[in-house]
Amino acid sequence: MARRALGPDRIEGMTYIGWPVPEPQIPAETDPVLAHATRAAVRAFADARKAHDRAALAEKVQMGADGTPTMRLDILVDTAVAESVTENKVNLLSEELGSIDNGSSVTLVVDPVDGTANAAAGVPLSAFAGVVAVDGVAKEALTCWLDTGRCWHAIAGQPTPYRTSGREKLDGAAVSVLRPHGFDENAWLAVARRAARVRILSSSCIEAALVAEGSTDAFADTGSDTHRIMDLAAAMVMLPAAGGAVLDVHGRPLEIDPDLSKRWSGVAAATRELAEELAETIANAIQK
Repeated sequence: MARRALGPDRIEGMTYIGWPVPEPQIPAETDPVLAHATRAAVRAFADARKAHDRAALAEKVQMGADGTPTMRLDILVDTAVAESVTENKVNLLSEELGSIDNGSSVTLVVDPVDGTANAAAGVPLSAFAGVVAVDGVAKEALTCWLDTGRCWHAIAGQPTPYRTSGREKLDGAAVSVLRPHGFDENAWLAVARRAARVRILSSSCIEAALVAEGSTDAFADTGSDTHRIMDLAAAMVMLPAAGGAVLDVHGRPLEIDPDLSKRWSGVAAATRELAEELAETIANAIQK
């Protein structure tokens, strides 16, 4: 049976052609609060695509809680997620709306649209990522690829239905990276020269999920300190459950913290050995 799609095949008179947004394929065992928020995010994403053209989706409409400009698409989806968590009486930590305290020990840590620039431009590589944290400890994660409905789910301490590639060495690895930002060019090139394949997908949450399922060997920010905790939170649950590891290039602890000024250079890899080699390669290149 075909999955029901949300949104139009074509929006006449607009510069943006909105492909249908499918219903998310959420596993039955997913925490109900996380599942509810994911569906709210997907529906808001579909509605935004239906109502706005590319320029309107990408317009910077306010300053986010993380101190960076917020696109219209981000705030529309994040607002829907906030309504969901309030309805379910849990807390929210999001890069756009920041921390919302509903008096619960449970907090939903979300990246409402990871890869917003992709999504606004019509590039089908963006995701909703949510993590259930109890008293600041990540317990469960779900990453939903918005244009396909495909979901990756993991519960801390429990095996997943997928495994990493198991690669331990950087030489010959398939690595996804953030784009170079100038000052980290030496580190970016140090990784690219040793890897067999390099990809830039511009969606950290999807790239980490692909590492978890063994489609690629690693993903890294080559020292630009671009990642916020919501960029890494789902990977922090998913990668260990699938046999991999997540760490920061500079060895800083990855913590769920409402202080959104904190940044990391995250590395998600198929094994602890590969993660550490990647981090060492990047750190050494930055110091030169």
